[in-house]
Amino acid sequence: MSGPLGDLRVVEFGQLLAGPFCGQLLGDFGAEVIKVEDPGRGDPMRQWGREKPHGKSLWWPVVARNKKSVTCDLRTEEGQALIRQLIDTADVVVENFRPGTLERWGMAPETLWQTNPGLIVTRVTGYGQNGPYSSRAGFGSIGEAMGGIRYVMGEPDGPPVRAGISLGDSLAATYACLGTLVAVHARTNTGRGQVVDSAIYEAVLAMMESLLPEWAIAGYQRERTGATLPNVSPSNVYPTGDGDLILIAANQDTVFGRLATAMGQPELAKDPRYATHGARGAAMAELDTLIAEWTSTVEAEALLAVLHENGVPAGRIFRARDMFDDPHFAAREAIVRVPHPDFGELPMQNATPKLSATPGSVRTAGPALGEHNDEVYGGLLGLDETERARLRTAKII
Repeated sequence: MSGPLGDLRVVEFGQLLAGPFCGQLLGDFGAEVIKVEDPGRGDPMRQWGREKPHGKSLWWPVVARNKKSVTCDLRTEEGQALIRQLIDTADVVVENFRPGTLERWGMAPETLWQTNPGLIVTRVTGYGQNGPYSSRAGFGSIGEAMGGIRYVMGEPDGPPVRAGISLGDSLAATYACLGTLVAVHARTNTGRGQVVDSAIYEAVLAMMESLLPEWAIAGYQRERTGATLPNVSPSNVYPTGDGDLILIAANQDTVFGRLATAMGQPELAKDPRYATHGARGAAMAELDTLIAEWTSTVEAEALLAVLHENGVPAGRIFRARDMFDDPHFAAREAIVRVPHPDFGELPMQNATPKLSATPGSVRTAGPALGEHNDEVYGGLLGLDETERARLRTAKII
């Protein structure tokens, strides 16, 4: 056993991000994740990413870390039978195909439970396994739009924008991981597996705070507000004397009092225009101007020093290069380096959250296509070399 989930075997059918990120999270905490890929091309994520040194993706080593790769043509009856043998040894199946795909391959949950009643089938899709939209093609961006987050992102006078990451896919995968672990816990009492149904739009919706009752009860429609939140002030990005930008979040009454002291204007905290949360929200533009006039006279390092000394939440807006140089990232080992055959020591984000007794870890970067065929098909399923050679020749694996 390696890690707190070291007693779990996960068979991952997912492609791109929504399913594989769930597998990544489970693998980070020790689960044995066996990723099943098409023999011809593998997961398309092997080709994704903006930068491709050596013609290879820098995204793949991260999302496929801590996993084993086997190849199998799931569109053939022989391939399906082979993988059903593998699933019979597993605790969890993770997939993010369109609903009905597993069923067409003879791998409906009800079928799999006949030989493995404790199996947990984790399914990540755009719209969920049922409902009028379930059969539609669903990508993360569409789920973000339907779940509500796209409408509220951007500047007030511009169109909705997206985050620079695959937010919807990652949220659905995170909830899928949560659901999987809940199902594993439930199995200890029932001995039975179940389906975990994680829809991208619902994962996004789950993050939308009080958006629904605001509309239903108060008739209030949240709109795009750029870098701020409505009636939450001060909480914004402010200029510095040396041309940098610093984010300051001092919207709580006591924290605003500390900010006013740091500014050398303690009387602001008692001024009726700014003394309460509601008053500051109403005077947001005026207050932001007042704070910016002060921050623009102080260089960034000195500004951060005085803010931190006074207990005011503040910080730089980090880019990747800032993370590599930051002492806090280093002290908490937020970035780890993993050996890679092409890239040498490959840096990536560490496993999170941190557990005091049974922490997760990054043990290997994403594997080569079919790297573990012999280990899994030979060692685990007991197929001899002659049979594995036949399957390779027939392009089943």
